[in-house]
Amino acid sequence: MERAIVLAASAIGAGLAMIAGLGPGIGEGIAVSKALEAIGRQPECKGTVTSTMLLGCAVAESTGIYSLVIALILIYANPLVNLL
Repeated sequence: MERAIVLAASAIGAGLAMIAGLGPGIGEGIAVSKALEAIGRQPECKGTVTSTMLLGCAVAESTGIYSLVIALILIYANPLVNLL
């Protein structure tokens, strides 16, 4: 019974961790739209705006990747099951 409770809680935790993937997606979409607006207003700044946008998107995407790693650990290599 204890094992079932730990596995159920781990599945719920993994699902909640994957909700964190919404934030980077929304943030990157907003960043790209603002970068396109900036390039539309001043086309000569295209290189600077694009490189800054890509760096920001990479940093934002890292939080989504961390949440994916946590969810995979909770599902497949659950350290809490071994404590029972």
